[in-house]
Amino acid sequence: MVAEGGQPTKQSVFVVKFLADAMLGRLMTWLRLLGYDTAWADDLADSQIARLARSEGRIVLTRDTQFARRKGLPIVLFHEQTLAGELQELRQSVTLPPADLFSRCPVCNATLQLLTRETAKPLVPPYVWQTQTTFRRCPHCGRVYWAGTHRQHVLAFLREIGWPLAKNTPPVGTD
Repeated sequence: MVAEGGQPTKQSVFVVKFLADAMLGRLMTWLRLLGYDTAWADDLADSQIARLARSEGRIVLTRDTQFARRKGLPIVLFHEQTLAGELQELRQSVTLPPADLFSRCPVCNATLQLLTRETAKPLVPPYVWQTQTTFRRCPHCGRVYWAGTHRQHVLAFLREIGWPLAKNTPPVGTD
């Protein structure tokens, strides 16, 4: 974490909200998969990013060393190029609350809402409806999610890199 005056600090927070700049789109998606509120500043000027971060109480995630020198903004400056490295840098910079996996839409960042099986039936392929019991829908973009193979790949990757998971997180292949 780069604090006011450019000195690294570790920030202890209970609720964190991030604002990822255009260079960190992959990390932004993964933070959403982890359940962290992560906005994306893919087409904003630096002054707009700073304004938005201040008004919404967000920590800016960036690779831009000049932007990271700004005072008065909580900023994490990334050097790593791999997703595993980026996640490790984030964990070293910010004390994160436990992840609420798959609770946010990875596309638009909205909190997903639980759907009944009957409500989900016309919205998902027949095989998915027959084999899955839990469905979530994004209230913003309308996408529907379920625990398919993508979830298994995400969990396997997180375990591989040593990401802390809740004790009740099912083993890969059982969800």
